Amino acid sequence: MSAVNRGLRQASKQVRLSQRVSNLSCPRSAGLQSAFRLQNSSSTSTSALPNTRTSSFSTMASLQSAAPGVTPSPAAHKGYDPEITDIADYVLNKNIDSELAFDTARWVFLDTLGCGLEGLRFKECTKLLGPTVPGTVVPNGPKVPGTPYQLDPINAAFNIGTMIRWLDYNDCWLAAEWGHPSDNLGAILAVADWITRTNKAGGNLANGKQFTVRDVLEGMIKAHEIQGCLALLNSYNKVGLDHVVLVKVASTAVVSKMLGLNEKQTADAITQAWVDGQSLRTYRHSPNTMSRKSWAAGDACQRAVNLALKVLKGEPGVPTVLSAPVWGFYDVLFKGKKFEFQRPYGSYVMENVLFKVSYPAEFHSQTAVEASEKIHAQLKAMGKSAADIKEVTIRTHEACVRIIDKQFKPMDNFADRDHCIQYMCSVMLTFGRLTAGDYTDGSEAATSELVESLRKKIKCVEDPQFTADYHDPALRTISNGLTVELNDGTFLDEVVVEAPLGHRLRREEAKPHILAKYKRHLEPHFSADKVEKLVALGQNPKELEAMSVDEYVDLYVNEKSEFAQ
Repeated sequence: MSAVNRGLRQASKQVRLSQRVSNLSCPRSAGLQSAFRLQNSSSTSTSALPNTRTSSFSTMASLQSAAPGVTPSPAAHKGYDPEITDIADYVLNKNIDSELAFDTARWVFLDTLGCGLEGLRFKECTKLLGPTVPGTVVPNGPKVPGTPYQLDPINAAFNIGTMIRWLDYNDCWLAAEWGHPSDNLGAILAVADWITRTNKAGGNLANGKQFTVRDVLEGMIKAHEIQGCLALLNSYNKVGLDHVVLVKVASTAVVSKMLGLNEKQTADAITQAWVDGQSLRTYRHSPNTMSRKSWAAGDACQRAVNLALKVLKGEPGVPTVLSAPVWGFYDVLFKGKKFEFQRPYGSYVMENVLFKVSYPAEFHSQTAVEASEKIHAQLKAMGKSAADIKEVTIRTHEACVRIIDKQFKPMDNFADRDHCIQYMCSVMLTFGRLTAGDYTDGSEAATSELVESLRKKIKCVEDPQFTADYHDPALRTISNGLTVELNDGTFLDEVVVEAPLGHRLRREEAKPHILAKYKRHLEPHFSADKVEKLVALGQNPKELEAMSVDEYVDLYVNEKSEFAQ
């Protein structure tokens, strides 16, 4: 018997055993209560969530029980995975009452928009933006900040998501899986703007809803929470998947609510996000590192909007998309493991999210670059420079070693450089700075022989305690310690930085820097008066949150942008 046939027979046996067990007992799981409540109390539901009791599948029985001429739903006898119903329940029914979460979301909102505007200054980014057919303007469509574009909501989600993520400078979440929860703003802002403009023009999307900025902030809090909680104990990178799968799932859930989908439809949309093809991380790692890592989140945003709109039109879901034997996500892509959860969905992730304040650098390197800046100043005070360095040892955490430790790998492009801790530290040690421009081909840093030679003298060593602190819910630090040996044999005292400036433990210290970063990113696009107006508005929570989202987005329109035409 061939290996293929043996595999098929084993798979068939597994499915038959699963069906027999289903017939004998009702599965008990954490999601049963939420599934039962969905079935019985969703007043807006057009079709109740199927009963959680499963039964053996029979094509003829289904056909005989169906009305003449009606094709039975393939999901008619299947309960939804509890992981799906828990997300749908949270996004539709959870009231967010944390003022800390809303205050943090406001800072994230401003910072994320600023990062998007800064991304527009790079032609590698803007070449991907704009309408699919040049010159197209969509009536009542969402507008793309910093540009003259008015697009359909799917393409607008891609545009906004891509410009936000381009420079790897927006917020960050580090756990078993890392990611950037503010990537979800691409989908949330595009849909909120589109629905509001359409309804103000006489439409009736989402029952006539007109969104305010506070509605957008609430959507951000929930998207952050979904992405972050799914990441706390579950590593997608260890099975080769990119973290943008979580952007797609979180954005799909939040956008479903925004579109007015009921709880069952929201669950359907979430299942579609899980069954959708998932991105491989290979574009983030040598030898394939390339620019897709900068637009992958934009792609996740557009997929989320597209899938939610398909469900709005009546497309059903895939109830056991995670747990189905052989063909489900767990068996196909997660080595048969089920997701683990540390905490219920609330507002924890937004309250503890990390800001990138000081440097446009992959977050696991932020504290190393900060330590390098201190060492640069120390060398200068000693009358020495990076040329006097013989070796640098970075005491670090496991995630840093796995993601950005690239001591001897070639730096072929922007994507290689901004994900290499040795390069980032070498630039700071050499020049006393690290900017987005230092990653570009042909730049002073990228062509510096000293930067390149020093990069190869910097080695990473994991400290198990740093790794433990990284995963500790009470700490969540991203520690790095640098020890420098000079050519004359001198060893400088180790410089350790445990929490970067954007960490929760340094949040108040960071706020003036976040505001300065936002203002700096506005200035290339708008007049001084407009910049001051936007900065002042961002610091007035009551006025900002009450604004209609379309009116706020209009403040960012740039019909004569020198960066996007």
